[in-house]
Order: sequence, then structure tokens, then C-alpha cells
Amino acid sequence: MQEFDPMNRSFASLRSPRTIALVGKYHSLEIAESLRRLAEYLHERGVSVFIERETSEHIGRIVDLSRWVTCGFNDIGAHADVAIVLGGDGTMLNAARRLARYCVPLVGVNQGRLGFMTDIAREDMLTCMDDLLDGNFTPENRMLLAAEVVRDGKEIAANMALNDVVIDKGAIGRMIEFELFIDGEFIYNLRSDGLIVSTPTGSTAYAMSAGGPIMHPTLGGIALVPLCPHALTNRPIIVNDSADIELRIANADDPRVHFDGQVTLDLARNDSVRLRRSEHKICFLHPPGYSYFAMLRQKLQWSERPKGP
Repeated sequence: MQEFDPMNRSFASLRSPRTIALVGKYHSLEIAESLRRLAEYLHERGVSVFIERETSEHIGRIVDLSRWVTCGFNDIGAHADVAIVLGGDGTMLNAARRLARYCVPLVGVNQGRLGFMTDIAREDMLTCMDDLLDGNFTPENRMLLAAEVVRDGKEIAANMALNDVVIDKGAIGRMIEFELFIDGEFIYNLRSDGLIVSTPTGSTAYAMSAGGPIMHPTLGGIALVPLCPHALTNRPIIVNDSADIELRIANADDPRVHFDGQVTLDLARNDSVRLRRSEHKICFLHPPGYSYFAMLRQKLQWSERPKGP
């Protein structure tokens, strides 16, 4: 069993969660109906149910959620034992960043397509809830990246990312040029379309599409994956997760930084993006029988036989 943070949440709340928050993707009839069924089922099992406010505002137009308590992420963080996320990886990423500081464990019900972080299939949702309420899920901690943007010596923005922080050239077609420093040491000057700084969780996302390595989520490392580098010798590298990483924009027309592909900030020449491992962690709760490699075999279709006569 992976480490769980007793400073913030006790194992007792995992063995018998009594207050559960539901977070869903918006504008989806399927998710609205699944969320309603789940709320009713948990209520019948004696669980106090919270519905995240924005989820309620959108889904409440499709199905009646007036029976349930509606609250924001701050109240969920303060009171919920577990948060169940219905949607795809994008919905999970948003919930993870919003709840990371509160150490609320997350359970994912896959209503999307690939779903690398949402373990439970929609048709198995209610069956798996029995195992969750009986304390049979296994916790696994995942690292996050903490990033700050510095301009003229002052921090102008900060954010966290569960998957990756990406610096790219923006909408204009010219390449971006920046300097990479690790623990204060100059590493290289890179001219490319950008650079992906990925956690092990994010190694199966944008980084994998760009030719980066797949890292097991328990690995202590950060991947640096160039996007279409001018010099083909600029290859993906993995550094220790204790490293301080700095990217200084040397030359660019429209540079931007993206956090989990969901939050974007415009950059300027001479800006620095500084990254390190966040002090916060995300705890995923996995159902009985979960296997990371089995998930990869299924999602990436490993070992599939060629179709033919």
C-alpha cells in the first residue's frame, strides 16, 4: 500500500468514508444521469452527499439535484472524506488541482474515452461503490508540479499541474528559444516548438505523444520532452523529482505556458518559469484488482493481435 498523509487525512476516513463529494463534467446527459444514480445510491447507504457547485449548476438543468447539498471546492476540501469524479481525465485534472491542498482522495469514474486516471467503468460504478464504502480501495499518492512565472524579478503567477507544464511558441509559427537550468546549472539552449515538463502521471499524456518515455506513477522523476527541436540531438531526459528547473525565454514572438492543458498564461521575452515538485500530493483510490500495467495494456492496446483472415 502506498503512502498516505496522516497529517491531513486519517486512514479511518478511507476505510469508512461517510461524506462523499461528487464532481462531474458539464453538459452531458449521460454524466448527469450517472451522477444522479450515484447520489441516490450513496444516500441509501447512509452517506452524506455533496455536489460540487458548478457541477450542480450545469447538471441540475438536466436532472433534479435539489435533494443534495451544493458547495464549492473549499467546502469539499474541508469536509469530504472522498471526492468521486465522473468524466474523463480532463475533469480529473481540474478536480485534482482544486483539491490538492486539502489532501482529499479522488476516485475516478470513466465517462470519457481513454481515461488513464479514471479507473471505474460507468457500468461498474455502483458495484464498485460497495468496495469503496467497505474500505477495500487502495490509496496511491501522485506528485504534482508547482510552477511560478517570474518577470523582472517578481512572481506574476503561480499554479500547480498533475500532468504537465508546457511552454510553447503560441499561435505564431516561429520557434521559441529558451535556456534550461537544473539546480542552477546551465543545461542547454533549446530552439524548438516548446518543451513539456511532465510528471510520471502525465507521461501517458502529451509527453507520450511527443515521444517521451512512459514512467510508472510511483517513480520519483520529472521528464523534459522537447517539442520538435531544431537539433535532433535534443532528446527527452528524466531528472530527479527533487530538482529545481528553470526555463528562461530568450527569444519568442508569442510564448505561452500551459498547466495541464487547461490554464494558459502569456509569457514575454526574458520571463522565467520555475518548476519543482509541489509540497502537495494527490491521492488516487483504486478499486480491488487495479493494475497500472493492465490499464496500459487496455488503453494502449498492447498485445493486440493483427486483424486479418
